[in-house]
Amino acid sequence: MSTNIKHLGFIMDGNRRWAKEKKLPTLLGHKKGYETAINVVKWCVNRGIKVITLYAFSTENWNRSKEEISYLMELSEKAVKEQINELHKKEIKVQYLGRLTELSKKLQKIFTEAMALTKNNKKATLNMAFNYGGQPEIIDAINGLIKKGIRNVTPEILQKFLYDPDMPAPDLIIRTSGEMRTSGFLLWEAAYSELYFTKTYWPAFSEKDLDLAIESFNHRQRRFGG
Repeated sequence: MSTNIKHLGFIMDGNRRWAKEKKLPTLLGHKKGYETAINVVKWCVNRGIKVITLYAFSTENWNRSKEEISYLMELSEKAVKEQINELHKKEIKVQYLGRLTELSKKLQKIFTEAMALTKNNKKATLNMAFNYGGQPEIIDAINGLIKKGIRNVTPEILQKFLYDPDMPAPDLIIRTSGEMRTSGFLLWEAAYSELYFTKTYWPAFSEKDLDLAIESFNHRQRRFGG
């Protein structure tokens, strides 16, 4: 399906509920969600979408059980090792956005190496929002301004202190699982983003679901407050 979406964001929700409904362990829900993410990136690139941002791990997710957090960190490490060469071959740039210094040294190294390997790729950009929160991003930007001694702040100046100052605003944000909130995802960047909510759990999100969201976007009139 053709679209003029340049940046598409995903709030990947419903892994645990998908597993529960199928009477499977929670961790298998996350594994299936990882497999869905791989497919979604491929589908988006095939549709000419240049920037894809996945909300992978929020600053609030640390409140989950130690077992679940440990598994998610291991799964994130596995994802990079399994996918980074293929993403690089497809000329996809990989970025991690969030408070990365709070992660283990091992994971920081893996993420840093993945970003360094792919930094010059031009076909598309895959942003992984990891240990990310919209409010923390804005706070970090403000602290950056303070350290620089900048007192007269404009939106353009603050933008320069965000995790990725050059990232275009998302045109559309899709949230799965039926929850109708953005949970702090790209708070600054998404001021005029279109939102699309589907009851489908993330592990069950299909190419047809993606096209339904794109079709909905294609029929909207964006006025940006004008």
